[in-house]
Amino acid sequence: MPIVQSTYKAPYFFRKGFVSTVYSGLFRSVNGLQQERERIELTDGDFLDLDWSFAKAKTNKLIIVLHGLEGNAQRPYMTGTAKLFTENNIDAVCVNFRGCSGESNRKYYSYHSGATQDLHEVVQHIIESKHYSEIYIKGFSLGGNVTLKYLGERDNVPSQIKAGIAVSVPCFLKGSALELHTFKNILFHDRFKRYLVERLKLKQKQYPDKLKVEDINSIKTLNDFDNVYTSKAHGFIDAQDYYEKSSSLQFLNNIKTPTLIINALNDSFLSPECYPVKEAKTNSNLHLEMPNYGGHVGFVKLNKFYYNETRALDFITNI
Repeated sequence: MPIVQSTYKAPYFFRKGFVSTVYSGLFRSVNGLQQERERIELTDGDFLDLDWSFAKAKTNKLIIVLHGLEGNAQRPYMTGTAKLFTENNIDAVCVNFRGCSGESNRKYYSYHSGATQDLHEVVQHIIESKHYSEIYIKGFSLGGNVTLKYLGERDNVPSQIKAGIAVSVPCFLKGSALELHTFKNILFHDRFKRYLVERLKLKQKQYPDKLKVEDINSIKTLNDFDNVYTSKAHGFIDAQDYYEKSSSLQFLNNIKTPTLIINALNDSFLSPECYPVKEAKTNSNLHLEMPNYGGHVGFVKLNKFYYNETRALDFITNI
């Protein structure tokens, strides 16, 4: 599929990636969305909390929304998507990854960029217990990688899944990890690391036999965190093994579901490999849009909805 020509025009003050990223993460608010929580039990004994929003009229359409690293279902990028879709007669369910709903999950392991089994269980739960015949999946950043990997790693994607959308997605994790460790991203890097380490301290109290205080104290970078916890807890050899096996880039050629990737060219979190031009040109189901602006999940528009939200609705409406 030829590369999609983007129509996104960033407001003047939001043309710098840093500004649009910070504003969208810290200052944007979305009002008027009602969410109802459902807890589902997973096959391994853990749980996930799903936050549902419903259109005014009964509908057979649903969008599943996945957040990024250390996000949750109440982040504005999640609720903005849910609000737009429910206003257009499409129900929305915002998934909280393990441990991200305000309550620690039960297991020592939690979630990561390649953990598609939980998404699979969410999809199966919805298909078996709900009434939706058209389901779309939209993931942001880490959740975008989960979305793409889920759609590309299997040949038996349920027929109800009609489209996927991935926004600001680090589909080549090694490259993105290197970018996050550069000076230009030091504020973001340190913020992510601080939140992850604080969460890990709670995990250590739950599982003192699996994780020592000294291990946590040794974490100075995000790469250290992935070496100490993410890789070991989830069955990888080390951080590099985790990045290699969990990157969705290697699965893009196998995607058979219409899928849109929106990655801004001024996203400081993404390496050159995170713009899969070759894969998009050779897979008719893969649509790659690379706006000049937008930063990381910062596609600001001067109305209540962001560009990535209206673009996602337009995409699923016209496939």
